[in-house]
Amino acid sequence: MNSLGAGGEEKPYLVNGANALTFCLMVVSCSFSSVIVRYIGIKWSLIVGTMGYAPYAAGLYTNNRFGTEWLVLFGAALCGISAGIFWMAEAAIALSYPEPYNQGRFLGFWLSFRVGGQVLGGAINLGLNAKNNQAGKVSYHVYQAFIALQALGPAAGLLINRPEKVQRKDNIRVDMRITNSIRQELLLTAKLFFSKDFLLIVPLIGQGVYAEAVMFTYESLWFSVRARALGSFLSGIVAIIAGNLLGAFLDRTGLLLKTRARAAFFVILTLQGAWWIWATVLVSDFHKAHPTYDWTDAGFGKAFALFLFLVLGFQVNYLYL
Repeated sequence: MNSLGAGGEEKPYLVNGANALTFCLMVVSCSFSSVIVRYIGIKWSLIVGTMGYAPYAAGLYTNNRFGTEWLVLFGAALCGISAGIFWMAEAAIALSYPEPYNQGRFLGFWLSFRVGGQVLGGAINLGLNAKNNQAGKVSYHVYQAFIALQALGPAAGLLINRPEKVQRKDNIRVDMRITNSIRQELLLTAKLFFSKDFLLIVPLIGQGVYAEAVMFTYESLWFSVRARALGSFLSGIVAIIAGNLLGAFLDRTGLLLKTRARAAFFVILTLQGAWWIWATVLVSDFHKAHPTYDWTDAGFGKAFALFLFLVLGFQVNYLYL
């Protein structure tokens, strides 16, 4: 939904506030996620984590059609509580189920499935808004499709194998049980959070995730409805390609792991810096001219390409970290 730019709304401000609420609550719920896994297991944690997305989509739907604002914030809160659990569970499964030498490729597959829904939603969005070449909000029918897809999330989670049923080529059993007490789990989580190794990558996490808010606000402010619909579709395809290429590179056993890690780090961060400079130059011009780019307009290519590169940068940053 974010790939629509401002969740598909005409202005980004309410949705940006809702997203801030979502991510703040994600930090809280994710901090307690190991305690939840202790009681219900990783599979059911994943299922519970899917349950907050449809209410958020419902909030965006009612705001788009009727102007209701409170449900956007309430849905964002529910999404934040569940999404923190979901992101923990999906990452834990993606890292624990495959063999070590397949983890990079598996991460690429995982992120491909994650943005596969974006590609499907983007195709629906583009089909419904292909004739709207003006600034504004997307058709409310888009949200109906999103609500239906997200409501299927818990049922899809039932298809995931439990860890003890996973069969790996190295014959190592996948054990994701947590047997520590609640107090021990919370202390271990706090200890990890304040460890030197984690704190040193917090700035990298911050710059990577910050781009997500910027690129979708950028899309909502400077493009027509159908151009935003095109962006929601193409950005998913770009993310899939970039994520899988990085995953394949990180699994190349012909190079030392240190070499692969350092090469990826320098390429990703150098490109990220270049895209921020490009964005600064373009947006400075946009604030003077106040354009609304449609795909038939002169200058659309350079403005739209920046959005795709920002999405690409977010995806490879996310996968790498």
